[in-house]
Amino acid sequence: MKLEKVTRTETVDRKWYDDACGTALGMELVGERWSLLIVRELLLGPRRFGDLRSGLPGISANVLTQRLEGLAAAGIVAREILPPPARAQVYLLTAWGRECESVVLGLGRWALRSPRHDPMLHFSPTALLLSLKMLLVPERIGDLVATIGFELRGEEYVARVADGAISVARAPVAGADAVLTGETNAFLPVFYGGLPLLWAVDSGALGMKGDVALATRFATLFALPDKVG
Repeated sequence: MKLEKVTRTETVDRKWYDDACGTALGMELVGERWSLLIVRELLLGPRRFGDLRSGLPGISANVLTQRLEGLAAAGIVAREILPPPARAQVYLLTAWGRECESVVLGLGRWALRSPRHDPMLHFSPTALLLSLKMLLVPERIGDLVATIGFELRGEEYVARVADGAISVARAPVAGADAVLTGETNAFLPVFYGGLPLLWAVDSGALGMKGDVALATRFATLFALPDKVG
């Protein structure tokens, strides 16, 4: 690899830092308000413009358009037109953009150690599924093999546990060992607060069908990191 000076144009690149460090460049690429959260929402697959606004209810249409344009110009996001009959425009991460997953998960886990974390704030379905990867305690898995489906705000997601690891995807729940339903924030006391899954189901906060034993064990695989101080 050859080291060369890069000439930037003001219309394409917004110069934030005069610093050759990769961290500084990373902040230039995804450090603007909402940019990294847009990347988060795209980590489980393509999204329409309206889907992104639903996952990020605090963002305006104008700002979302600007951020998507900036991420596309940086080579992080691409646009595609879905085939018939949908014919809708969607946004998706490029192969390089998908490599940002470790950054999103690492930053999230680090920040959760802050006492300022408020679990009552908005929590998108994508954020919930990614939190399962972020906060999995591998030694709790043992020999567990399970596929757990989630029905969240009209969409279906799947988490698969096998070989001591977990994968998550936006995918049909058909064939899952168990399926959980409910508002995203209602899962947090169960996965991260020690509330037994059956209590949440009995109270009506969550719905469940399928293998109760597998779903109950699955819910115990996760833990928040210790707070600082």
